[in-house]
Amino acid sequence: MDSLTASSTTTDSITFDLAQTSLREINHYLHHNLARGEKKIHILNPDGAHNIAVGLNAPVDVEILGHAGYYAASMNQLANVAIAGNVGTGVAENMMSGRVHVKGFASVSAGASAHGGLLIIDGDASLRCGISLKGADIVVGGSVGSFAAFMAQAGRIVVCGNAGEALGDSLYEAVIYVRGEIKSLGADAQIESMSEADYATVAELLAKAGFSYNPQDFKRVASAKQLYHWNADAVAGG
Repeated sequence: MDSLTASSTTTDSITFDLAQTSLREINHYLHHNLARGEKKIHILNPDGAHNIAVGLNAPVDVEILGHAGYYAASMNQLANVAIAGNVGTGVAENMMSGRVHVKGFASVSAGASAHGGLLIIDGDASLRCGISLKGADIVVGGSVGSFAAFMAQAGRIVVCGNAGEALGDSLYEAVIYVRGEIKSLGADAQIESMSEADYATVAELLAKAGFSYNPQDFKRVASAKQLYHWNADAVAGG
């Protein structure tokens, strides 16, 4: 364990206490020492600290027992991160693979630019959830704020509650499924008919997230693809 202080250890798990060990030391351990065989990491007393468990690149289970600050579990690859609390800006930002489960609420830009993996948020997500999404899946048990999926390029977002203003503004190939009310659609976003493939997709993602809603209750929002090409006539007022 070098000089790093762990609150407890077993043959396959370690518990760290952020009240006793610095975040820099814990993240360094997660980045460089997991080859020793630990499969489960518990982090106590996060107290809203920023950048907890960022840049993970191993198939390890990390449980954060409390609220986390900015960019928790961002740039994740392979790891399964559970956060038993709320999170600040940019949870799972630029995630490449793995799974991040927020058991509370998420602040702005949850899952921003995420390329792969699954982000689950049990509560609500604030503004710009899934902004510039590039291929990951996001399931929100509650509602999302305004500009969710703004400029989302690929991936799928399931919203079990309501959606705020400008949902899906400037979407590309990403698809949004919403169970509740949509306050307004963004530029170029439109509601489309659900296909059997869409129902299967929603059922699959709900099952992965642990929600039991009926896929038949969801509606599909996707791009009308009118913004894919530059319109010179629009600039000239034609």
